[in-house]
Amino acid sequence: MKPQFVGLVGDVGGTNARFALVDGEGRVRHLHIYPARDYGSLAEIVADYLKRTVGGRRPPRAVIAVAGPVLDGEITFTNLDWTVSEGDILAAFEFEAVKLLNDFAAQALACPRLERENLRVIGPPLRGGGPDCPLVVLGAGTGFGVAGLARGPLGDLAIATEGGHAGFAPTDEVEVEVWRRMHAKHGRVSIERLLSGSGLFELYGILCEIGQSAGTCGDEMAVMEAAAAGDRQAALALDRFCAILGSVAGDLALSFGARGGVFVSGGIAPRMAERLAAGPFRERFEAKGRLREFVAEIPTALVLHPYPALLGAARELEQMERL
Repeated sequence: MKPQFVGLVGDVGGTNARFALVDGEGRVRHLHIYPARDYGSLAEIVADYLKRTVGGRRPPRAVIAVAGPVLDGEITFTNLDWTVSEGDILAAFEFEAVKLLNDFAAQALACPRLERENLRVIGPPLRGGGPDCPLVVLGAGTGFGVAGLARGPLGDLAIATEGGHAGFAPTDEVEVEVWRRMHAKHGRVSIERLLSGSGLFELYGILCEIGQSAGTCGDEMAVMEAAAAGDRQAALALDRFCAILGSVAGDLALSFGARGGVFVSGGIAPRMAERLAAGPFRERFEAKGRLREFVAEIPTALVLHPYPALLGAARELEQMERL
């Protein structure tokens, strides 16, 4: 008989840390969300979560998706002042096994198992792909994450990347001017400089300057709200954000050969679903010159599930149990 809970799963980003338990049937239970910056370490959050859910007892295994590169079982967070290792977590909580997994790698594992109601298809229909059809997941939030999924007859292998830190490539004169102004301020301009919450707000400010208009929005949430209310400058910023997202998504589809689909996740995209579907996102996704026909056949889908990294961590937990 399986234990009541076979594992702990987590998803720790630059803003929130989400934890849950996986039961013997593979279901994710007892979700709790912590504001990550309110805690001095990941261990503090894990200890609090186990105390509040299982009285301090621990399930046998843990898989924690984390926002950043995992090197030799250790991560130094990009947007948090934490360093965490699998060894430290094993020692602190005496799990049988611990796995740290890049958060977008976890989402890549989740994507093939998402139900259709948790996806909004933009472009050609999802065909499910086959064992030789890789996919890619990407998304903007506090930062910009990218991961691929290599598929084969023996199973799926998530490929963690730091693709969000690749260089931004402008495609017209407006974006060249955006690049110039960001370069003057930051030096090198990465994709994440634009495709993130802070990037959206900075893009809005630059477009206001270019258009010689006074911006009235104080942050990225205000930009999205103003655009929904019909503000012209905010709408221009969101349309430009969606266009750049489409270009980046198409480039990543080419880089991964992602005939199984490109999945758009993160904290920002679901808030602009209608604009993504009706705006320039798909046009820019397909605008790949001689490879237009190849990219035009690749489906794109917006991930609507609120916690895909937890589902991916649960899938990794399942794979650990089979070893």
